[in-house]
Amino acid sequence: MRALLVEDDTEIANQIASTLQKERLDVHIADNGEDGLDEALSRSYGLVVLDVMLPKMDGWEVCDEIRQAGITTPILMLTARDSIDDRVKGLEGGADDYLPKPFDVRELTARVRALLRRDAVHRTGQIEIDDLQIDTNAKTVERGGIPIRLTPREYSLLVALARNEGRILTREVILEDVWNNEESLDNTVNFHITSLRRKIDVATDRKLIQTVHGFGYTLRRPGGEG
Repeated sequence: MRALLVEDDTEIANQIASTLQKERLDVHIADNGEDGLDEALSRSYGLVVLDVMLPKMDGWEVCDEIRQAGITTPILMLTARDSIDDRVKGLEGGADDYLPKPFDVRELTARVRALLRRDAVHRTGQIEIDDLQIDTNAKTVERGGIPIRLTPREYSLLVALARNEGRILTREVILEDVWNNEESLDNTVNFHITSLRRKIDVATDRKLIQTVHGFGYTLRRPGGEG
């Protein structure tokens, strides 16, 4: 799979390229926004890693032009500017994720893997985490090949956790963004998490659904990235 890296700092570009190559990605580097946009529009890429502060055309403009062209390739934006406004601007412009500089290469690797997994899910409808299989087209769930029946709320909660593998979903996010129901109480989330655990995790010692005390819940394969 090809990855497009748009970064004008040679040292950072080489570091990122090396990290992406370890993920078996064929990396093409552009050192300014105009060349990066030309590449994104003229060739097919499986991932775009895009700096914000670029010569000739900034990353926000590049991202916007890519999306206006109807290209749905996952875009990870990088920037030294870590304000909430900057992050919101990037995400609203069509970026899929946002990583502030300086960053640890392990976090870059985790973000890239998550984006590629999510993109594969969008294309195929299949989510596989350890021995858990979810078919989002047929709306079926299996664990170790055994079908599992879920209520609509349990299913939507499981899919949200799986699509955000390794990320923490707060109770507020689950209520507002997953269920679109701000009126429910926090203990409603607790109840469904408990019910979901009984169906997904109780029959195996390989627990997937985890509580992050004081924050929320995450679904993570045993031994996966934190």
